[in-house]
Amino acid sequence: MALVSVFGLGYVGSVVTGCLAESGHCVIGVDANRMKAEWIASGRSPIKEKGLEDLLRKGVEKGAVRATTDPRSAVLETGISLVCVGTPSNDNGSADLEHVIEVSEQIGDALRSKRAFHVIAIRSTVPPGTTENVLIPALERSSGKKHGVDFGVCFNPEFLREGTSVQDFYDPPLTVIGTDDAPTATALAGVYSMLSAPVKVVPFKSAEMLKYANNAFHALKTCFANEMGNICRKLNIDSHQVMEMFCIDRKLNLSSCYLKPGFAFGGSCLPKDVRGLVYLSRRLDLSSPVLESILPSNTRQVEIACQMIEASGRRRVGICGFSFKTGTDDLRESPMVRLIEFLIGKGYPVKVYDEDVSISRLHGANLAYIEQVIPHIGCLMVDSLDEIIGWSDLLVINSNYGQLKAALAALPHCQEIIDLVRIDCDIPSWNGNYRGICW
Repeated sequence: MALVSVFGLGYVGSVVTGCLAESGHCVIGVDANRMKAEWIASGRSPIKEKGLEDLLRKGVEKGAVRATTDPRSAVLETGISLVCVGTPSNDNGSADLEHVIEVSEQIGDALRSKRAFHVIAIRSTVPPGTTENVLIPALERSSGKKHGVDFGVCFNPEFLREGTSVQDFYDPPLTVIGTDDAPTATALAGVYSMLSAPVKVVPFKSAEMLKYANNAFHALKTCFANEMGNICRKLNIDSHQVMEMFCIDRKLNLSSCYLKPGFAFGGSCLPKDVRGLVYLSRRLDLSSPVLESILPSNTRQVEIACQMIEASGRRRVGICGFSFKTGTDDLRESPMVRLIEFLIGKGYPVKVYDEDVSISRLHGANLAYIEQVIPHIGCLMVDSLDEIIGWSDLLVINSNYGQLKAALAALPHCQEIIDLVRIDCDIPSWNGNYRGICW
């Protein structure tokens, strides 16, 4: 059993208070709003959420739930504080951190008169870097104590949906603890020991960013489904039937596929079909901003790679991996073609190697594509990986095959690498000469 104080008795804080008490912990809810504190203290829920009021009532009856407006007493009586106050948007879209900073200062002030190690878990959604650069300094200033010595801090995002939040609390996809302090991670993991979800201990910023990534993707899925629905409606197609079939595919559609940061997509299907769908939407006099943004966003990733090459200051560029996907020889709409053409246009000496693409072995559409569409690139291809490594002073990696991994591991530190695929091998520090496109 843990003694936990929950700061902020809004949606998240109320649910956390009720669920932790039901799980055997003793919880003190803290809120500046006296009415919220009185409701919680009397076993009533300040929000409408299925099952929550029963949990709060039972918690009060067995003495596991109390509430107060006094932050100092709550900190002194507990070993762990969960910060669940709101971070609404400012007019410019930035997060308003006023309340989470104020609560951090209140907790810090209480810690001045506390000798025992105290754990503070931030559950409020904040921009990456806030916990380390804003909240920990606020705690140290107000407490006169040192993070990692006198108290521990972590960022602990929540994954609660309104309407199913009690169920979501007990059945999360995972428990994330962002911290650089092992005792803090252990203490907080103990609070959630009744959950079966895996626990991931990661850096502060990764945990903070995860919350934004989750919600942005949820918003994106909603808009995507709506835009598909709008097109279906115009064509007298049952949109729910289409999306029901879409969701059955958990191999590609609802899966980790395509969700790995890296280079632009290409090939014979994705660019063509996105263009076709956007054209169809426009022909139906529909605006589909999400669909229309896909190809420009893809092009932007090529531009980022080009900018990285220019910023390197290196001239002889070796391209390792030419096709649009490792393990294929399909060159149609490969984003590497656009990147290589950019380099040629800028006067860079370029050589290209791909163990899956050899002009002597190509036939059919791929051979015709090189001979008729990109002969200026075909003449840059070499047959030896050793040749391209020995010649270039900048390697651009767009493939992830074994021969290349072994060669990279043996490279001298003076050679620079720009990695577009996050190649899976043990690359040393390179004295700062290794760069990933988005990591």
